[in-house]
Amino acid sequence: MTIAGSIFLIMLGAILTWAVEFDLAGVDINVVGVILMLGGIAGLLFGIWRMTTVRRTAVTRTNTPVAPVSPVVPADGTRTQVYEERRYDDPMV
Repeated sequence: MTIAGSIFLIMLGAILTWAVEFDLAGVDINVVGVILMLGGIAGLLFGIWRMTTVRRTAVTRTNTPVAPVSPVVPADGTRTQVYEERRYDDPMV
């Protein structure tokens, strides 16, 4: 569910809960509205969590040994680069 879909469910649930005064036999419109709002909030939280964590990739590369020329390079002569990649053109997983 996308963030826009979640917001739509929250709005639809709020309308059914507080603005609609229609009675159906065996169905409570207020309860249906609350259920839609809770589902929309859960979907919104899941969508935000997924957006912040799924598209994040940590990449670690160790280069070939080099001669230590600065105090930053470890004694064994290897350098390790760690950086984070974000790809927004990748399809959703």
